[in-house]
Amino acid sequence: MSNASSPFPYRLVATDLDGTLLRDDHSVSRRTRDALVAATAAGAAHIVVTGRAVPWTRPILDDLGYRGLAVCGQGAQVYDAGAHRLLTSVTLDRQLAGVALAKIEAEVGPLHLAASRDGLDGEVLVGPGYEVVGGLPAIPFTDASDLWTAPLNKLYIQHPDLTSDELAEAATRTAGGFVTVTMAGEGIVELLPLGLSKATGLSLAARRLGAKATETIAFGDMPNDVPMFAWAAHGVAMANAHRELKAVADEVTSSNEEDGIAVVLERLLG
Repeated sequence: MSNASSPFPYRLVATDLDGTLLRDDHSVSRRTRDALVAATAAGAAHIVVTGRAVPWTRPILDDLGYRGLAVCGQGAQVYDAGAHRLLTSVTLDRQLAGVALAKIEAEVGPLHLAASRDGLDGEVLVGPGYEVVGGLPAIPFTDASDLWTAPLNKLYIQHPDLTSDELAEAATRTAGGFVTVTMAGEGIVELLPLGLSKATGLSLAARRLGAKATETIAFGDMPNDVPMFAWAAHGVAMANAHRELKAVADEVTSSNEEDGIAVVLERLLG
């Protein structure tokens, strides 16, 4: 939807972090930074929409000098980066999550588990065998009962033999009536509150910013971005994106290593 006061056609630019805004070394290129600044100057707001919960997101946003709203935890959290304040938070029903885990393990066998606790400083607990992608900070546990002692925003599951695609499919088939299952990357299959997605959090944040879905362009790379693409007016998949996201994207741009976000924004800015 065009913005009558600006040549830039969108009021909201929503970007995933890993594999999208961030290069593989977790930096943001100068070209991409400049393109986002230009889009903002043209009247758009930039909003980060990530699967990472706030504690794993905040250091990146602080390093970028990002002061706006961010949607974290696959839509569970709306975070004000400038004020370092959590505005909204949705937690996982631990009883339903326990049922879901039991059903998945009955189907595929024992899982390796991790859990993200709710809150600005919520720790990620990691059980035996679980491999944290990217070496992010986590606290090991050995007693599974430790998972349930505090509110959670998500559970992470891994399987010793199944790929993440295979595990996500099996988990959805067996436990999709109890939790939302999403895949955010190889090795990152998550169990979320039922009905939660990036689109949930993005719609809340957009309302706070006075923007609509019809005024939003979204960039992403993984299946967890599919709901965000369905919500936004225009979805752009990175060249490195998962095939499932490319199948529903309105266009495919260059990879995160090749300034894919900047390529599209520069074209739109003319």
